[in-house]
Amino acid sequence: MTKEAQAIIRNGTKPSIKGPENWFTGSVCIDSLFQAEQPASLGGGIVTFEPGARTNWHTHPLAQTLVVLNGVGWTQCEGGPRTEIRPGDIVSCSCGKRHWHGASATTAMSHLAITELLDGKNVEWMEPVTDAQYQSGALVTD
Repeated sequence: MTKEAQAIIRNGTKPSIKGPENWFTGSVCIDSLFQAEQPASLGGGIVTFEPGARTNWHTHPLAQTLVVLNGVGWTQCEGGPRTEIRPGDIVSCSCGKRHWHGASATTAMSHLAITELLDGKNVEWMEPVTDAQYQSGALVTD
């Protein structure tokens, strides 16, 4: 059997889901866009964070790339400064490095997240980012 030369996944064919409380703090909406078939390992989705919403601390076994689509967000790798991210910014999350990302305290933010799977897994979720951790740190705005 031959594969189609091109596949189109129509917008709106997959329902939006609310970000699970064991992965996120605050109101988060996830729109899963695609998960490539084996042997490819890429998946992607758009994640929208309301003001103050963020991921838990987490790591990725392989790479994750974030493309900020709109709004203003913050991201932080463990031990580093909290950094502001804006539309058009691309964030590369290193394998195995603890980090979080989300909206700023006053502005919503959406990003396209593209992740790679290793043995069927693309993320290791950890504990929530506390309010103190979220609000503290030297903000870097490059």
